[in-house]
Amino acid sequence: MKETAKVFVAGQSFLNEVELFQRETVEKRAKMKFSEKLQQAWKQSQSIICVGLDPDPEKIPQHLMQKEEYVFSFNKEIIDATAEYCCAYKPQIAHYSAMGAETELSRTITYIHENYPKHLIILDAKRGDIGSTAEMYSKECFQRYKADAVTVNPYMGEDTVMPFSNNEEKGVFLLCRTSNPKAGELQELEVQGGMQLYEKVAELAATQWNKNKNLGLVVGATAPEQLKKVREIAPDLPFLVPGVGAQGGSMSEVLESGRDASGYGLLINSSRGIIYASSGEDFAEAAGFAAKSLRDQSLKS
Repeated sequence: MKETAKVFVAGQSFLNEVELFQRETVEKRAKMKFSEKLQQAWKQSQSIICVGLDPDPEKIPQHLMQKEEYVFSFNKEIIDATAEYCCAYKPQIAHYSAMGAETELSRTITYIHENYPKHLIILDAKRGDIGSTAEMYSKECFQRYKADAVTVNPYMGEDTVMPFSNNEEKGVFLLCRTSNPKAGELQELEVQGGMQLYEKVAELAATQWNKNKNLGLVVGATAPEQLKKVREIAPDLPFLVPGVGAQGGSMSEVLESGRDASGYGLLINSSRGIIYASSGEDFAEAAGFAAKSLRDQSLKS
């Protein structure tokens, strides 16, 4: 009995040390500048892949739907299966708030921070409002959910961006040239100086708005020519790139047009193509295979 007790105590002590190390890692990382976190995520994972966590009750495998917190259960298995092949996760907030699953969103983010602390978490919220309201949205994203970065709609100008970007430890990805079919209706309108609107957003983000060096741009993979132009305007900014996979964007074109001088500069996001690679009980294994395949494509190109 005494030997058993000694083993139990030793085991408990080891677990306590692991938990302490995890907390210290999370706390240390929280104090890093966003640009440092991003560089660390790229280099330590050797990946530029971002996995979108967009749970949909109609697509989540049926065997999970019996669980009380099926959204978190689904996310957890996806995360564990894909973490080896990606550098970031991007939960889309509407997929949680529509179901009243904000608690499971918080649990998901906490799980990533504690178990994969060097992976970035980008909360895809696309917020954008007047300054006082933007301040509240910033608190929602960074204090309530503890995301590393957020997507923001810059249509209302600098005063809707600054409440998010004032904290150099957090990243802000501004909608620039998006991947949806009708993006050009507004984003390609000619504005002052003969530039198109998406080009002006890129210019402002790369210059006068980027006081804390923590801005990035959302640029869709479905518009490779515009992606190339944005890279010319903003050679040093990181790009969050949706549209590879289910939306039909080309990995090779994105890499050719979007990489920065360091060979990184991109967070290539895939959501449906990874997390819904299978609707069966092998969904996590299939997601891992899809993430690995996408990561391998990015290394070969």
